[in-house]
Amino acid sequence: MADFEVVEIFESINGEGRFAGELSNFVRLKGCNLRCTYCDTAWAYEADAPRTVMTEEEICERLLQSGISRVTLTGGEPMIAKNIDVLLERLSREESLEVEIETNGSVSLTAFRQMKRPPSFTIDYKLAGSGMETKMCMDNFAEVVKQDTVKFVVSGRSDLERAYEVTREYHLDQRCMVILSPVFGRIEPAEMVDFLREKRWNGVRLQLQLHKFIWDPDKRGV
Repeated sequence: MADFEVVEIFESINGEGRFAGELSNFVRLKGCNLRCTYCDTAWAYEADAPRTVMTEEEICERLLQSGISRVTLTGGEPMIAKNIDVLLERLSREESLEVEIETNGSVSLTAFRQMKRPPSFTIDYKLAGSGMETKMCMDNFAEVVKQDTVKFVVSGRSDLERAYEVTREYHLDQRCMVILSPVFGRIEPAEMVDFLREKRWNGVRLQLQLHKFIWDPDKRGV
């Protein structure tokens, strides 16, 4: 067995992504290798962040007991957790669980695609507004499959232009779901709609973070 530093496990709806609005169990693992300027879960990678050490069996049992089929692994950055392959393999053996991983795009996912029952990935392409674009593992975007989602979190017009460029370069809108999401408080969604119309940008979705409208934007565990 392996040990994992779990910041929290909670039930809520997916606030964004392919499964927005659907119930999910969220497993938030401690730690992150990036420091995005707009991060809304920075507390999850701080040295003194509260955490519970759990084995893959304990995590799996907790999820199975909930009666909710969808599982979202998040962080921080879940793919840097030591022995993450052990956890993913264990969860994949439970046919009643559908696992999605929210990842920041900096960690190669190639090896995990070889699993017998691989998870779906929501890959966040870090644009210039995040301060982390140079950390992107571009192979991830060359290897996306239909069940994946690529998300661009947008701070302004230049981020929109870059998202358009990357989508076109890797034909993402033909190969997976592509989502544009505004950085909360930095850009008006209406400006993003105008950009979509200007470019006649088909095959992508503008999406707002539901949980920040249902609850306080800073509320945890939702």
